[in-house]
Amino acid sequence: MGKPSRSTILGFVFIFYTMICLLLLRNCYSSIIGSTKIDGIKVNSKQVNACLGRYIYIHDLPKQFNEDVLENCQLITRKIDKYDTCMYTLNSGFGPRIENSNGILSNSTSWFITDHFFLEVIFHNRMKNYECLTNDSSLASAIYVPFYAGLDLRRHLWGFKPSVRDSSGKNLIKWLLEKPEWEKMRGLDHFLVSGRPSLDFRRQSNSKWGSMFRILPESQNMTMLSVDSQSWSNDLAIPYPTYFHPSKQTEVSEWQERMRRLKREYLFCFVGATRNYGGSIRGSIIGQCKDSSSCKLLDCGDKTTNCYNPVNVMKAFESSVFCLQPPGDTPTRRSTFDSILAGCIPVFFHPGSAYTQYKWHLPKNHTKYSVFIPEKKLRDRRFRINETLLGVSKVEEEAMREEVIRLIPRTVYGDHKSKLEDAFDLAVKGVLERVEKLRGAINL
Repeated sequence: MGKPSRSTILGFVFIFYTMICLLLLRNCYSSIIGSTKIDGIKVNSKQVNACLGRYIYIHDLPKQFNEDVLENCQLITRKIDKYDTCMYTLNSGFGPRIENSNGILSNSTSWFITDHFFLEVIFHNRMKNYECLTNDSSLASAIYVPFYAGLDLRRHLWGFKPSVRDSSGKNLIKWLLEKPEWEKMRGLDHFLVSGRPSLDFRRQSNSKWGSMFRILPESQNMTMLSVDSQSWSNDLAIPYPTYFHPSKQTEVSEWQERMRRLKREYLFCFVGATRNYGGSIRGSIIGQCKDSSSCKLLDCGDKTTNCYNPVNVMKAFESSVFCLQPPGDTPTRRSTFDSILAGCIPVFFHPGSAYTQYKWHLPKNHTKYSVFIPEKKLRDRRFRINETLLGVSKVEEEAMREEVIRLIPRTVYGDHKSKLEDAFDLAVKGVLERVEKLRGAINL
């Protein structure tokens, strides 16, 4: 065999160097595409792609709007409060851990004595661990404003002039207007969260209750997520926090299975107290419950009853097929979500208690998970709640209970570092979609 020609050798050299160059290019491309830096943090390209359209920027507010409120938590506690409100600041807003439930709750360490007013704290701590945070506001699809509006207002609800109750909201707006992030959409991409009903921030001129924060023109551009939103287009309802804050999917699945297996002793139950205003149906409900052996009553107006104990509340709900949810101070109730957690089918008497709210978290077809009894029926003394509920077939009952149990992951707020798709995730997803629609409407 003869020596290879010069042209053949050059051909091999060309192919060799071409392969080397291709390998170098691939490695270079991988270093650029496979990882990149966002805000100085090296992240995988898959994460970057997953965060497109989901980046959120958190305003670094002065402490007076959040941290100082918690540090001075004694100002939140009223004289009539049974417990020192400061205890609810523990565990990042979840409150004290429940150590012993006598078998009513699961054995996990994810149960807490949670006050729903601290939803704004819970949400803030979840946002700190949100996977698509950015320090570059130009990349953000939405801007989160961690103002503890409800807790701040609570400090000044009783015994203070309206001007005092309005001061924090006005100061916040002044601060926001000085930031470049406001200019982009005039605040339409900003959102905040409150553990109080949105009505508390819409004080009318002839009222002494609440603040006028949401009446301020600039505030109206922002979206507020609250536990009760009524009918304003810029206020949207998200679930009240429950006592369960799981960190793993297995905790949720095990709890759901446990609720499926429960034998429920009572047909229906009511946990609550009467209301001293005209038109309230609670007195009628409590009366019917007392008269029926198939009803479990936890009368929170009775001083011997401890409705502040989550174990007592959950025990009542777990023992019942249906849970009555009449309006209280507002159409909505925290109790609705506690009953869902217990696999108890909610019975509503007002559409505003759930059907016109929580659009991101509850099914549009409310017959799938609840029973509706119009309030006016309760004003007829001949009407009996138990007769209506006994009219629900076993097949319908089982289907509704299964739907309620399936709703549990959607209506709980998981641990701050959990990877569950829970009430928090659905709320954030809803905000991002809302802001994107607003952005499209103004052609940005």
